[in-house]
Amino acid sequence: MKKSAYILLVAIAMTASLSTFTSCRDQKTTGDKIEDVADDVGDGIEDAADDVEDAVD
Repeated sequence: MKKSAYILLVAIAMTASLSTFTSCRDQKTTGDKIEDVADDVGDGIEDAADDVEDAVD
């Protein structure tokens, strides 16, 4: 009984440690984050320009 309990504890510990190495979170570098923000700002500017153009028409 003790042996199966130890095996179960080791299996749970290995599963927990592997889940930290293979998490689903997207690992972005600082450069990637800056590019995403710049793209979002550019999209916002384009939307605002379209709104102004529509208002002028």
